[in-house]
Amino acid sequence: TLFNLITRLIEPNSGLIKLNGTNIKDLSLKDLRSLISVVRQDGMVFDETILENIRFGKPTASDREIREAAKMAYVDEFTNELKDGLNTVVGPRGSTLSGGQRQRISIARAFLRKSPLLLLDEPTSALDSKSEELIQKSLSNLAKHSTTITIAHRLSTIVDSDKVLVLDNGKIVGQGKHSKLLLENSLYSNLFKSQVEKKNDD
Repeated sequence: TLFNLITRLIEPNSGLIKLNGTNIKDLSLKDLRSLISVVRQDGMVFDETILENIRFGKPTASDREIREAAKMAYVDEFTNELKDGLNTVVGPRGSTLSGGQRQRISIARAFLRKSPLLLLDEPTSALDSKSEELIQKSLSNLAKHSTTITIAHRLSTIVDSDKVLVLDNGKIVGQGKHSKLLLENSLYSNLFKSQVEKKNDD
């Protein structure tokens, strides 16, 4: 809901949403959305080459820009092992790629766009530990250049955030840095501890 409001897929019933003090309703949809990149949990890709899938983030991008974005998102970590590299066709919905590989392509698109606002929707929720580690590195690189808002149930994704908002049934029940919430917010603390224990058991 939050991301749909920020991108104006839906409108608020009351109140205002501002970016740098400007009501987003005062911007055209084109101008507003040109400021935003979204990385969703499904890592949507198309039946094209990896290069063209990344170019989707910025149609006017040069091959050099795309290769730089691919490197920043660790796409080259797996394309270097493919016969056709970035020119590999990925099949319908990226059927020849793993979830982590598709997600890295989505992140490379965001690097290419260089948007000032980055929205991450559960970016590591369906990944194994190795893929999650690579995604975390690429997201850390990306966050250096953008204001980033991350939705996450997997709390390892957001432990380094400047501010964490804890939501329960649509209401903010805690906010602050990860370390503060571990000490002061039982909902957050219990969820984090249960995830750490599960990871250790695995």
